[in-house]
Amino acid sequence: MSQLSPVLKQATPVVAVRGEGLHLYDADGRRYLDFTSGVGVTSTGHCHPRVVEAVREQAGRLLHGQYTTVLHDQLLTLTERLGEVLPAGLDSLFYATAGTEAVEAALRLARHATGRQNVIVFEGSFHGRTMGAASLTTAGTRYRAGIGPLAPGVAVAPFPAAFRLRLSLGLSEDEAVAYALRGLDEVLATVSAPAETAAMFVEPVLGEGGYVPAPPGFLAGLRERADRHGILLVLDEVQTGFGRTGRFWAHQYEEGVRPDVLITAKGLASGFPLSAIAAPTGLMQRAWPGSQGGTYGGNPVACAAALATLDVLREERLVENAAEQGARLLDGLRTVAAGAPAIGDVRGLGLMAASEFCRPDGSPDPEAARRVQQAAADLGLLLLLCGVHLNVVRMIPALVVTAGQVDEALALWSKAVAAGAR
Repeated sequence: MSQLSPVLKQATPVVAVRGEGLHLYDADGRRYLDFTSGVGVTSTGHCHPRVVEAVREQAGRLLHGQYTTVLHDQLLTLTERLGEVLPAGLDSLFYATAGTEAVEAALRLARHATGRQNVIVFEGSFHGRTMGAASLTTAGTRYRAGIGPLAPGVAVAPFPAAFRLRLSLGLSEDEAVAYALRGLDEVLATVSAPAETAAMFVEPVLGEGGYVPAPPGFLAGLRERADRHGILLVLDEVQTGFGRTGRFWAHQYEEGVRPDVLITAKGLASGFPLSAIAAPTGLMQRAWPGSQGGTYGGNPVACAAALATLDVLREERLVENAAEQGARLLDGLRTVAAGAPAIGDVRGLGLMAASEFCRPDGSPDPEAARRVQQAAADLGLLLLLCGVHLNVVRMIPALVVTAGQVDEALALWSKAVAAGAR
């Protein structure tokens, strides 16, 4: 009898048979409030009627149209529509299926376009599990151990994780930014010469690294150095994009920051496998022939789901809702944390919210985080862990979440913290 790989560890014991909006249901009909949204994927909630209808209609017309063999209308329409929401100048798109595949494509493009081999990433980064993307990932050895040698030419610079830098070095948020940028300059002076550095890959909010937003000034500092040295700035918005943070793209919180390449996936198609990189046409055309392609990228059904997702985001004002409900969620999490010494920090942007569990000496406490996350699941609230030490509990509800559902989640969270953070 076959079974799933024993290496796949489930975050919750739930076997879902149905989903609707913010809720999942098991075979016994028990309802769970899903604040994982499939790791930030079901941006419009489970089975949004507009998305379901678009998928059904498209499935009856064309299931697969391999885009280096034939083009199809959904692909062309989606490309046009994405032009309405992408940062100015990013007018050329390449589609893949998963975020890690898009990261690989961006890495290839950066090296081809610049003729340089080195890449700089930042502490706590997560860019995927395939070999190139894993080589760029520093959010934990679990993503890269035992598979070496990894791709060479990757240097790691500090990320301004303000909470940790305050505990370890006593730095303010502004000082943390200055510290990280000095560290980047040191990497450019000692490890990866600017003339050999193709790109910097960065998440505007660390995802698997602990839901750490880049403080004001950091992305601008990267942009200035990229311009000064002719280095490409690649923004990995796989988890932060499509309204998740209360702006369409998380980097839009920082005035004047523009990516040379933007990577998107997850919330793009409300649950269907679709990812993309966007770049200026002049940059994209410098990719070498044959370096872009794939069997399933730009699948017609996934593209139809993405088009419906764009419609729902606009018509239901979900980006604005993410900002509003995200503020409500973070306020509530801070209220709970004020009465829970085990929670050292609450942080996030929009509907990317996290609580970091610490021991009395400030060191990470993954055991407490795990107990609380499991207690929440027992109460009917589904959450995920993240962070290098897995001591951070994150909340990622769908963008359709209501104030009432936020309040329900906070009530369950308060009980879970009381039960698990002993």
